[in-house]
Amino acid sequence: EGIEMLRGCFVPSASLITNPGMLFVGVGILGATVMPQNLYLHSSLVQVRDKSKSSSAIAKAVLYSTMDCNLSLVLAFFVNAAILVVSAATFYRSGHNDVADIGQASELLSRVLGSKLSSILFGCALLASGQQSTITGTLAGQVVMEGFLNKKVKGYILRIGTRLVAILPALIMLLATGDGGVNNLLIISQIVLSLQLPFAVVPLVMFTGNKQLMGEYANSKVTQVIAWLVALIIIALNGTLVVQSFQGSR
Repeated sequence: EGIEMLRGCFVPSASLITNPGMLFVGVGILGATVMPQNLYLHSSLVQVRDKSKSSSAIAKAVLYSTMDCNLSLVLAFFVNAAILVVSAATFYRSGHNDVADIGQASELLSRVLGSKLSSILFGCALLASGQQSTITGTLAGQVVMEGFLNKKVKGYILRIGTRLVAILPALIMLLATGDGGVNNLLIISQIVLSLQLPFAVVPLVMFTGNKQLMGEYANSKVTQVIAWLVALIIIALNGTLVVQSFQGSR
């Protein structure tokens, strides 16, 4: 089954497009892994590594930022892949094919594996993931406010504002739908992130491929072609999901 696992990770399947459920989850994973706000955050990190504008300092900052981004995305890929593989091996083999939310997954982990430690570790992983998203979301919000709106916002005001914007919709959803709505809210939030990706990716590819803007640090032709292909794939997946959603609602 190792070969099938590798095939599922690296070989595209037509089922991703033809099966609405698979596409829904796949696009959600894409949004959760490559969060659009992180593209702005990672771009800004190049500027804060070294205040000098010498060629050597810029080259070093670009190199380190590239290493940081690639390492974080590779680790995120393997973490997501591990979650899917462990879930399939744990639940599918034992006949539990109806796991619908995080609460069920945590409970079943203890029962199927026979250890409460598995559920505790699962909870710690979720807590760490939430903390990471909160930190990067706040930092990215500061970058966007200062860069796009040219406004300096005090740290505590930004943190309170971002928390309220995040908590209020979640609280309203929870009160309106109960515990069952939490899972739907989680998935929908990842879908929204994925739908926003093209609005960050397309300008990023355009700017980084512009030699007049980037000079010697502009993308090579090969990198630019690959970047546009990735952007088009993201747009195609999001567009297909939107079309399928409208067709399913009729």
